[in-house]
Amino acid sequence: MLRVPFRSSFSARASHGALRLGLLLVIAFAVGCGGTTVTRTAVEEEIDLSGLWNDVDSQKVSEEMITDSLSRYWIEDWRDRTGQRPTVIVGAVRNKSSEHINTRTFTKDLERAFVNSGRVRVVADSGEREGLRTERLDQLRNATIETAKSMGKEIGADFMLIGGINTIIDAADNKQVRFYQVELELIALETNEKVWIGQHKLKKLVKNPKYRL
Repeated sequence: MLRVPFRSSFSARASHGALRLGLLLVIAFAVGCGGTTVTRTAVEEEIDLSGLWNDVDSQKVSEEMITDSLSRYWIEDWRDRTGQRPTVIVGAVRNKSSEHINTRTFTKDLERAFVNSGRVRVVADSGEREGLRTERLDQLRNATIETAKSMGKEIGADFMLIGGINTIIDAADNKQVRFYQVELELIALETNEKVWIGQHKLKKLVKNPKYRL
């Protein structure tokens, strides 16, 4: 009977153990590196991951509030007095909440809802106007006379829309109630008269929040 020396047997077991450990480390590394997946979804699909303010809230709130605005007395009153559609500029909507909200996308949703209604005219905001004026100046220097756009023909807004987004958060036992209150005001630029005040409330129950209050 052939006897295997004890030292050789121990060395073989140690080598086998090291090999298994190496394989496990390779598998763990491969699993860790291959964890990211991306799935394209329809833009209109409602997806809530954290319970925070998201694109669905922005679109729904803007559409509902602009619809409410356009159903009020001020727009018919303006048409009766002037015979024209009112011209609106969307001003600042301030984020007064405890979370980061991109109010720029919200103001763009408001503009889109106004424009798509066909009942009001919407003009560029102060930031956009600078770029447009620069382009017109460039056209006057470089474009043909027939195609260059002249200065001093901008449409002045009749009303400015401003507002803010507030939140109240109540949390206990791994649950959160997130309450959003969006307030918008439409103000006549010539008289500072507030012709419409809109308010939209949104409440969310979030279970097991993991990210932040």
